[in-house]
Amino acid sequence: MRAAAEELEVSDAGVSMHVAQLRKELDDKLFVRTAAGLAFTPGGLRLAARAVEILGLQQQTAAEVTEAAHGRRLLRIAASSAFAEHAAPGLIELFSSRADDLSVELSVHPARQFRYLVESRAVDVALGPVVEAPGESLAVRPFLKYQLIAVTAPGSPLTSAAVTPGLLREQTWMLGPSAGPDGEIARILRELEIPESRQRIFQSDTAALEEVRQGTGVTLAIGFAVAKDLDAGHLVRVDGPGLRHAGEWSATTLLPNARQPAVSELVRFITTPRCTQAMIRGTGVGVTRFRPKVHVTLWS
Repeated sequence: MRAAAEELEVSDAGVSMHVAQLRKELDDKLFVRTAAGLAFTPGGLRLAARAVEILGLQQQTAAEVTEAAHGRRLLRIAASSAFAEHAAPGLIELFSSRADDLSVELSVHPARQFRYLVESRAVDVALGPVVEAPGESLAVRPFLKYQLIAVTAPGSPLTSAAVTPGLLREQTWMLGPSAGPDGEIARILRELEIPESRQRIFQSDTAALEEVRQGTGVTLAIGFAVAKDLDAGHLVRVDGPGLRHAGEWSATTLLPNARQPAVSELVRFITTPRCTQAMIRGTGVGVTRFRPKVHVTLWS
């Protein structure tokens, strides 16, 4: 109660009064006290979930009103780290170039948060891997398959000897933020039993790849992102047990009748051959139409 009062900048008594009014109006205790703190009643849990959605809708409405006042529309995209770095630039530039009145805001989140972000209307669409069932309130549209591969520099021990699990565990793994605790790269590393002491996390996949190009260690990378380096001989693919993984990125949105028109336009556009080529090749992002949010995650 005290924390809620501080966040809302009201008194403890003011919070208690509003809670009492809600309990009376809804004929439900909403929550009960337990030894560990507070626990929702079934009705309280439903109210909490709906309240998150209401607050998200409020934020969305405020943003849309502000944009509309200036004759612009706003599309808020959540993306996984790998998609944001390797595919989002080409997509955003090409899609936003189709409409002069459209601004795009991109933020990076773990895929496990996609469902919550879309259902609460904190974002309009989430792009990246689907990690849980979407439920009845969401629509999921797959749009781009990719390969995760292991690469290293020419002259690495992995290029001159048989690749064994033991040899892989001896290497230093240079990794980007997509190697976060709950991602597919983290799962591959667990299956390979790579010690955390052999893992180095960089601020981007590009920074990790640069270390590997300089002859240090090995990394897991999106296949199309390293295709030019492989063709030029700057990197070498490492084939071995557990090093091949096929993935697919999808667009997670509200159902068609609940989402804004720009989202439906994006979902239709994102599966076109022209868009696929733009995502794979990457063409840079026009700063006048792309407003990134910055999220920093630290791993010890």
